[in-house]
Amino acid sequence: MAKRLFSGNEAIAQGAIEAGLNFFAGYPITPSSDIAEYISRELPKRGGRFIQMEDEIASAGAIIGASLAGAKAMTATSGPGLSLMQEHIGFAVMVEAPTVFVDVQRGGPSTGLPTFPSQGDLLITRWGTHGDHDLIVIYPNSVSECFYLTVKAFNLAEEYRTPVIILSDEIIGHMREIVELPETVEQVYRKTPDGPPEEYLPYEVKEGDVPPMAAYGSEYRYHTTGLAHDETGFPTHNPEKVKALIERIIRKITGNRDKIADVEIVYPEADYMIFALGSVSRSAREAIEELREKGVDIGLFRPRVLFPFPETQIRKISDRVKKIFVFEMNQGQIVHVVERVTDRRKIKWFGKSNGEIITPEEIEGVVMEDINGY
Repeated sequence: MAKRLFSGNEAIAQGAIEAGLNFFAGYPITPSSDIAEYISRELPKRGGRFIQMEDEIASAGAIIGASLAGAKAMTATSGPGLSLMQEHIGFAVMVEAPTVFVDVQRGGPSTGLPTFPSQGDLLITRWGTHGDHDLIVIYPNSVSECFYLTVKAFNLAEEYRTPVIILSDEIIGHMREIVELPETVEQVYRKTPDGPPEEYLPYEVKEGDVPPMAAYGSEYRYHTTGLAHDETGFPTHNPEKVKALIERIIRKITGNRDKIADVEIVYPEADYMIFALGSVSRSAREAIEELREKGVDIGLFRPRVLFPFPETQIRKISDRVKKIFVFEMNQGQIVHVVERVTDRRKIKWFGKSNGEIITPEEIEGVVMEDINGY
């Protein structure tokens, strides 16, 4: 394995290239701009295409179009850009276009704190676009995970024909660590049709819930629309057809929840558990070791795949532990999801959204105060 010193953003960019990225469209925005900068330099060397678009809306539309034409496509942004991309994310869900969206979070709302960390985008990634849908959200906590989970994001997008969002934050994006780069990585490609072109129905599913996908410009001709559609790809108002469509695009994700799930549990038999993501989980990991030295039997529950939410795994923890401490850099977002699937009486939440990371000392203080009353 080769070793490289990368920032988190550079690792995401390199991971995308190794995963088979061949089209990137984006618009500069702090703190994600160095993803586009790296890809603009390196992707053309692999024969790929880089386009700086006029804004985030155009960037999202461009990668969907590229995906429909057969490309592995990605864009990168931060909170304000992700807000602008929401309608296109919904379109990608509806037409089942494998795409990857990177969101390096910063303080908000609006322009907010462009150069400071936040976790204020946790829920917009899952419920930002309107209508019933599901998608996949991944959140690394190290530079190495930025590389490997980006590869995973592309593979999941291709396997399930869905947009995948990679969440990061300003700290993870700009911190630097050594990454061991493998000689090769697994590359998954979407299923393609193999029958006669004249018999091709673009949204007909004969096995499972993911239809084969032909590329625009191939011998398989088809129609794409964001309207509710039947297996032909043309719009329909038939209630049974619409019901079947919506249930299928949700079921292909939720029906594989446990297969998609990726959770790190540190000290799984502990009496107490901390739930944390991204850079906050790094503080939590340090705090846990300090707390254990003081006799507190505590562990860490950290989803690498945030959505679909790992309900089975967190319920098992909730049934056994005395309390789950939820730490996040916002005013309370993922805690609502945790409470929905666990015994909410066991949940203790702490958050901050002032541009500062939650420190190990703060985590230790919250836990000790709750357990011991001081």
